[in-house]
Amino acid sequence: MKTVQLQKRKDSDWKYLSEEIQLKEPLVLVFGNRYLLEDKKIYDEVRDMFKDGHIVFGSTAGDITSKHVEEKSITITAIEFERANFLIKRVNVLESNKNSFDTGKELINQLSKEGLKHVFIVSEGRFVNGSELTQGMNSATDNNLLITGGLCGDNARFEKTIASYNQTPKAGEVVAIGLYGESLEVSFSINGGWTPFGPERIVTKSIANVLYELDNKPALDLYKKYLGDKSKELPGAALLYPLKVKSDKEDKSIVRTILNINEEDHSMILAGNVSEGQKVQLMMTHVDNIVNASELAAINANKFRTNKPELAILVSCVGRKLVLDQRVEEEVEEVIEAIGNDITVCGMYSYGEIAPFDGEIKCQLHNQTMTVTLISE
Repeated sequence: MKTVQLQKRKDSDWKYLSEEIQLKEPLVLVFGNRYLLEDKKIYDEVRDMFKDGHIVFGSTAGDITSKHVEEKSITITAIEFERANFLIKRVNVLESNKNSFDTGKELINQLSKEGLKHVFIVSEGRFVNGSELTQGMNSATDNNLLITGGLCGDNARFEKTIASYNQTPKAGEVVAIGLYGESLEVSFSINGGWTPFGPERIVTKSIANVLYELDNKPALDLYKKYLGDKSKELPGAALLYPLKVKSDKEDKSIVRTILNINEEDHSMILAGNVSEGQKVQLMMTHVDNIVNASELAAINANKFRTNKPELAILVSCVGRKLVLDQRVEEEVEEVIEAIGNDITVCGMYSYGEIAPFDGEIKCQLHNQTMTVTLISE
């Protein structure tokens, strides 16, 4: 495997973060600031550098390399596989008028199943219901295919996210990168570092990802009560206090970020679905917990590998980035220390992380986690 990384900021030229080498038909991952990716010249610039490349774009709430976490840049990671192959498919939820479940199912069904080892998802994060997207993908795989990835971001604005494959990035795009070959070894792990507090509440009214009532009381009113003075900072403050969601049918809990609030009907819009009858509890964290959780995710992803990883793709949540603030690079540094500093690292801060729970295969939508995917051939 050979890799090349470049980066540019507004009104600057592309700069190599790695040795400048020529690649043949590479997979080209382009993560970056949404405003910069909307520049119509960007696609042509990347295409000029990688004329035979397969280019996947995704907007971020911060793009990740081993050297930086950047908000106002575009980062390219180009990968030439020595023995493995890849196939890329896309669906646009706005153009197809498909719901998120059917989008996920169709996307996976477009990929040839023979020799398919892993699928990495780069999905727009504004119009897609991530919970239903993952359920649709699982339905097309009989829950036996490793799928990781993330929902694109837009810093903390939540205005618009964009993605694409071999075209100018746009809204509604969901891209699946299928990796093939016996030589491939792919491992993963996730971890959060958030601690629940306060009483558990029962979801008594919800529709998909909109939470209306807890214990038969308006959900937003209860949430504001626990936040106290910080409720004046909503909806932004909600990223710092997500919800732990637990079902009697599941052994493990999902964390759900609150993306927005509705003062008229006293509801909260979550990043993924929540069902009536589930139990929810507020969560909080601090910097050391988040950094330690990222280190643990990297250790677990690397623990049982046969070969040393060559590429690490990190997907972390925008809520973690807000908590870490000026110390945001510390969680990436802990990952690198755990997996080795001679590995190519790329990734993004997202609106949702896609991965199974550790020890499982069926993928889920997570919030407020660090997801580490390690690849070698």
